[in-house]
Amino acid sequence: MNIALAQTNPRVGDLRGNARKLVDFAVRAHSLGADLVVFPELSLEGYPPQDLLESEAFVADAIRARTWAASQAPPELGIILGGVAQNLQRPGKPLFNAAFLYEGGDELAQIHKSLLPTYDVFDELRYFEPGQQRSTMCWRGTRLGVHVCEDLWYHASRKTYAIDPLAELAAQHARLFINISASPFAMNKRRERESLALECSRTYGLPYVLVNQVGANTELVFDGSSIACSAEAVVVARAPAFQERLVIWDTGCSSAESEADRLPVQDLHDALVLGIRDYYHKTGAFTKALVGLSGGIDSAVTCCLAAEALGPDKVVGVTMPSAISSRGSVQDSTRLAMNLGIEFYQCSIASVVAAIGDTLGPYFEGTEPGVAEENIQARTRGTLLMALSNKFNYLLLSTGNKSESAVGYATLYGDMNGGLAVLGDVLKTQVYELGRHINTLAPGKAPIPQSTLSKPPSAELRPDQTDQDSLPPYSVLDDILRRYVEKRQTASHISRATGYDEELVREILLRVDRNEYKRWQAPPSIRVTSKAFGAGRRLPLVMRRT
Repeated sequence: MNIALAQTNPRVGDLRGNARKLVDFAVRAHSLGADLVVFPELSLEGYPPQDLLESEAFVADAIRARTWAASQAPPELGIILGGVAQNLQRPGKPLFNAAFLYEGGDELAQIHKSLLPTYDVFDELRYFEPGQQRSTMCWRGTRLGVHVCEDLWYHASRKTYAIDPLAELAAQHARLFINISASPFAMNKRRERESLALECSRTYGLPYVLVNQVGANTELVFDGSSIACSAEAVVVARAPAFQERLVIWDTGCSSAESEADRLPVQDLHDALVLGIRDYYHKTGAFTKALVGLSGGIDSAVTCCLAAEALGPDKVVGVTMPSAISSRGSVQDSTRLAMNLGIEFYQCSIASVVAAIGDTLGPYFEGTEPGVAEENIQARTRGTLLMALSNKFNYLLLSTGNKSESAVGYATLYGDMNGGLAVLGDVLKTQVYELGRHINTLAPGKAPIPQSTLSKPPSAELRPDQTDQDSLPPYSVLDDILRRYVEKRQTASHISRATGYDEELVREILLRVDRNEYKRWQAPPSIRVTSKAFGAGRRLPLVMRRT
């Protein structure tokens, strides 16, 4: 049997476009000799459709789109795809997250997702009723153990679920496992997903096919990385990460499929590029991307990623020196823009900051200059960038990183302005790693000036300022943040495990908690870790921490 792994990139809510894509892939799969083509979870609706599912009209249109796509596919081709199914046996939620088997335009079978993730960015119990039965699909004499995404993750969940869908499918004499997924990217998630599939092949002695969505929808990035595993637990077919692709696997072929080693920074880079590209193109609302260039590493990396995602002709850079900005910040911004070949402007904010200072002078009289005065510069820059965005329909890319966002080292209505926070889930030490990686991609033509990579990071809101005036070294800060935000470790645990002063650790954790209100007002961040700020981390603003 030839199985086509259709690793598609749907746009959430674009039922017609996604249906046409499904038909195009099905036709291509048939022309390449496929007997069966497998599409990802919620292939037509896109993932996650969220409250679109509460619209009866949307659900009805999705069902019609699925029926149309199945009728337009080659009649000799079997099709497995994900979509919503109505729950006609109430009580319960009105919908199932389902997988369907079609051939010749007819629906031969459907199964319902049993394990509905309701943690981090997932909220499937809000919309779906869990499947109550696990049943194989019989197609051309072969029992297929079809299941949906989280149904694979029983063993990784520390058995917090009451049922093991794969064990039940194997007990029904399934001859082949097929998982359709919309499993988001996070660092190291790709390898974990593959390891689970291999473990299932090894445990049950059955081939395993996993087809995962690719692309980005709002803050979530999907890496694809679809695979087929032999009954001997060997990967025999593989789709590339972060690319839409159709891969054919002959089930009679058991030769191993090798994968070139990918460094974590490569995955991080490619995920961010894809996140920018799909946000820009899928919204269809912008003419270009806009980046405020400070001469620092964050804006440089953001600008490079945007230029790669959209092309240099679609990126505009603006540097906005103030009266205290260093000469190097302007020079480094200019050199970066020239190296990338983007549109570039220099706009001094000195007179605007001075005018605001004069206006506020009578009210600030008798007080010592401090953060409020410093932030006037950041808010002036934010105002000018938003004006350009508003005037020309530019997508303003916020350049702040996760380390700054975590501890509130960012200015509301200033450098936090924007439509998308590219580095909002990337720690500062990772930003430097990304910068060095970007420069290796163009030997002899490195876009980021060496001075940007080597100079001490600074907000340049007062003379001779550096980040370390207010923060511990980023190597220490990032270690603490990773342990607290991503691993949920307590202050005492972090102190014992690292040797860091417990008072310092508690101070950092308190800053994280106190600045939740800022993050509520931040643009969405491209999620690249297991625990990002935003939809996947829900804390009350009004709370008391001891």
